[in-house]
Amino acid sequence: MDAIRLSMSTARRATPTRRRASWRGSRSRGTAILLCALVWTLLVAVTPAYAVPPPPPNPSNEQIGAADSAKQAAAAEVGRISGELAAAEAELARLGIVTEAATYEYLAAEGRLLAAQEAAEQSAADFVQAQEEVEGAQAAIVEFARGSFKSGSLLTNDMVLLTSQDPSELIQRAAFLDYISSGRLDVLNNLEVARVTVANSDSINRAAEIEMAAAEKAAEAAKAAADAAFANGAVMVSQVQAQKASLDAQLRDAQVALLGLEGARALYESWEAQKRAEEAAAAERSRIAAEQAAAAERAARAAAAAAQPPPSSGGGGGGGGSPAPPAPSPGPGPAPVASSGIAPTSGSTTSCFGPRWGTFHYGVDIGAPIGNPVYTPLGGRVSRAGAASGFGQAVYITHDNGNVTVYGHVSRIFVSTGQRVYEGQNIAAVGNEGQSTGPHLHFEVHTNGNLYGNAINPVPWLEDLGIYLPGNC
Repeated sequence: MDAIRLSMSTARRATPTRRRASWRGSRSRGTAILLCALVWTLLVAVTPAYAVPPPPPNPSNEQIGAADSAKQAAAAEVGRISGELAAAEAELARLGIVTEAATYEYLAAEGRLLAAQEAAEQSAADFVQAQEEVEGAQAAIVEFARGSFKSGSLLTNDMVLLTSQDPSELIQRAAFLDYISSGRLDVLNNLEVARVTVANSDSINRAAEIEMAAAEKAAEAAKAAADAAFANGAVMVSQVQAQKASLDAQLRDAQVALLGLEGARALYESWEAQKRAEEAAAAERSRIAAEQAAAAERAARAAAAAAQPPPSSGGGGGGGGSPAPPAPSPGPGPAPVASSGIAPTSGSTTSCFGPRWGTFHYGVDIGAPIGNPVYTPLGGRVSRAGAASGFGQAVYITHDNGNVTVYGHVSRIFVSTGQRVYEGQNIAAVGNEGQSTGPHLHFEVHTNGNLYGNAINPVPWLEDLGIYLPGNC
């Protein structure tokens, strides 16, 4: 019994000792947690921020302003020369129309001269024939008179018949007397009148030939002057184009210089923004580290007080969405209205038929790239194909209805003079030959089989065939 009491007493004395040991263990664990938190805080505090690269060059506002002024000055010069180029090109276009009109007038005058020459040649031949007839009649009368004189008879009807040697001579003399009798026209007189009439006609035709020659010469001089003016205009345009190319290069250089400075400024501003962002990020990291250190210290104290680990928490979430419906596809636009015939070439009219710049444009110009096919809207026969004054190269087609179509400034010709062509046949290719300011087809229509005159407006003529040219003509 005494042994039992001794054992119980010993147990009671041992219980406070275990409690003190448990408290000391909890305090040790809290101190360790607090120490770990402080160490982590120190490590975060001494960790360097992300390295920022060294600053790039930063152009001054004066440098950028000077580059911008240089660019503006270069742009002003380009604008000025562009205006001069536009004026020179417009003048060249006007000279091109004037040259085409002068060429048309020259060819028409040349055609009239050829017609006058043919008429003069015909009247001269008629005069020679009339002269021969008069001289023949005169010779017959002289011969008859000579025969009558030799026979010793007077030139009376009865005496002439009675002095006939035989019936054959009697019949011949009777017929001749009847031919020149007072009851009929005086043949010799009529022949003389005809000869005078033919001579007058010959004189008129010769005068017309001289007049047409003078007109042709004047038209030729006008054409030469127009050709020279166009050539000078082309040289002027080339010179201004060269000046513009040089100024364009200067403007590009100024733009590149300004863009370089502006790019350097943008790069510097980007560097500054990056630096500010890095500084803000470092400050944020320091703030978070301080907050986490404070939280760790509070957690350590709580753990030391309660000897319990802090409660954990968790959560989650999610979301989703549905894809947007596809956008409706646009509907097809209206289909273009097609011509029922075959146009001379594909393209829009750039110059119309009629008065322009103080002269007359005898056709329509259809702008198209070089090499674009040229077609004949109607069948016919090629009247001329090859080199053509003013046009460089041209094709003339006489159609079965008597109209003539002209295709000027072409680069290549696929038909030859005298060849039969059909509707829609590819006869040539668009070009920029002769007095031309750009690739286009010059298209004319003449009436009554006239190659160089009687020009009419080609637009209504084409519309009668169901062909409608894009443009404002």
